[in-house]
Amino acid sequence: MGVSAEQYQQSLDYLFGRLNYERMGSSKYSTKDFKLDRMQELLRFLSNPQSGVPTIHVAGTKGKGSTSVMIADMLSAAGYQTGLFTSPHVTKYEERILIDGHQIEPEQLIGFVNEITTQVKFDQDTSGPTFFELTTALAWMHFNQQRVDFAVMEVGLGGRLDSTNVCEPLVCVITNISYDHMALLGNTIAKITREKAGIIKPGVPVFSGVTQPEAIEVLEEVCAEKQAPLFLLNRDYFWEPSFETEDQLPVPGFKKTQEQIPTQKIQVKTPWSAIDEMPVNLLGTHQAANAALAVTILDYLRHQETPIELQRMRAGMASVKWPARIEVVQKSPPVIVDTAHNDASINALIKTLEESFGHQNRLLIFAASRDKDIKEMLTTLLPHFQTVILTQYLSNPRRVLVDELLELMQSIQCETKNTSEVIVTTSPDDAWLRAKACSTSDTLTCVTGSFFIAAEMRELLLGTADEILISESC
Repeated sequence: MGVSAEQYQQSLDYLFGRLNYERMGSSKYSTKDFKLDRMQELLRFLSNPQSGVPTIHVAGTKGKGSTSVMIADMLSAAGYQTGLFTSPHVTKYEERILIDGHQIEPEQLIGFVNEITTQVKFDQDTSGPTFFELTTALAWMHFNQQRVDFAVMEVGLGGRLDSTNVCEPLVCVITNISYDHMALLGNTIAKITREKAGIIKPGVPVFSGVTQPEAIEVLEEVCAEKQAPLFLLNRDYFWEPSFETEDQLPVPGFKKTQEQIPTQKIQVKTPWSAIDEMPVNLLGTHQAANAALAVTILDYLRHQETPIELQRMRAGMASVKWPARIEVVQKSPPVIVDTAHNDASINALIKTLEESFGHQNRLLIFAASRDKDIKEMLTTLLPHFQTVILTQYLSNPRRVLVDELLELMQSIQCETKNTSEVIVTTSPDDAWLRAKACSTSDTLTCVTGSFFIAAEMRELLLGTADEILISESC
């Protein structure tokens, strides 16, 4: 590295020293704390690096990160230099800012932080830019400097007031809507949808995978107001499983590799094309739906004078990796790490386990954040696991202490007559040791409940080498 470790750490300290809502429960802030004018002022000081960067803006309750990486990987495979901004990171801060899959270099990060500290003057208190606002600005600075052909920008929270919502997008995307961050976004699907729909711009096409009638009604209303074309799942674009052979597979669209990790392919019908044999590297029917949305957006760009070969799109989809999203981090016996933290994502996880894995003996490692509906998550998860290890992540103050989880678990078991074995640990390390002691060759272990427990457990098992897929038991 061409810079000192001290310079690098000073830059990270500067960023993480700002107000950081990722480390706070939603009860500690409100929509009044999110101010687009503050973000706009920050970008003005930096000569508006977002201007002129062709942007695909992606919002949604879940699946927005997966959809973003699919779009970005297909564009990169098609030969376009493509920036990708997502959050939060799993192991390293630099994971948030990628170009063609490559993280921003420490030297570049330090240079941009130095530019910000030189150009932007504000008091070191909560009145200045937040951690996420600075990170968003850094992404645009990097993408602008490298002259990317496209930038795929994932919304951090909501949409209307998110710091990414100062871009001038080519396309707006709303993956789906479910209940999450209700204290901030509203307690109905319609209210949450309206917050997400805040990214819609006049005349800019909107692509969405939402299916609830009340969500569709809001999108249609907002798009009509903004005169923005709207393309909806099961109305304007469609997908179905694709089969390579006539063999009956246990789950439609899935086949298992020699390592017994399922794969799938889909067919997508867009308003412009019928595209078959599209691989989906990520597990779950919900990821097939995300893939169909991403493919439809690329097909739209193809028909807007952006040359993209279908075979390049397939190659991009085949290369997609997205850490900690129903990710198999150990093959035998299987260990799955997932970031599910609300009812919709928990149900998607369970459905994927049922579809893709035949293991009868399942072990759950669970930790959660204080601002989530933990009772609902555990009530949904418990019937599907014979053993539950309760623990707590260590990296973020939003954690629920394990004693509180145990009290809640006992209450749920009393109400539901559930008989799963419950083990209590106080750290991810201890949880993994207990899991190994309890496991046999036919045990499937699943880590979930929070992004933070998924990130800590993944780092424990894999270290920082994202390419590693453990082939033997840890």
